[in-house]
Amino acid sequence: LMQPNISVAQAMQIVDAVIAECNLPGDLITVSIAVVDRAGQPVMQVRADTASPHNWELAFRKAYTARTFRRTSLDWRDRTAGDAEASGQRALANVVPLGGGVPIMMGDEPLGGVGVSGAGGGQSADSACAAAGVAAIADELE
Repeated sequence: LMQPNISVAQAMQIVDAVIAECNLPGDLITVSIAVVDRAGQPVMQVRADTASPHNWELAFRKAYTARTFRRTSLDWRDRTAGDAEASGQRALANVVPLGGGVPIMMGDEPLGGVGVSGAGGGQSADSACAAAGVAAIADELE
């Protein structure tokens, strides 16, 4: 059995792209970033110099959520809100109903996920930053 997966080199490209796109000006890293592989396991994780204690965990959980459900964590949040049929999925370990997670897909095949926490502008900014990270390796996903 052979399955494509996200590599450490690709994870590093993603992290670098998120930092370049979303870091506040200055010498400190201001976003926490997680990249998980197809099994939802961490490949690379960066904790911001300015991180609140919860940002590292949220970045991982956002990436895990995006990978698990093959959709952005923002979309998953909306699909599982209130009394939606899928609302019970919110009880699963390591998922979080917050924006900031984007799946890494090769066609219909999930390779991993990216999660960002701490971008200026909240969940929508976290989501845009994660998408910028995936866009950095888009040519490798075709």
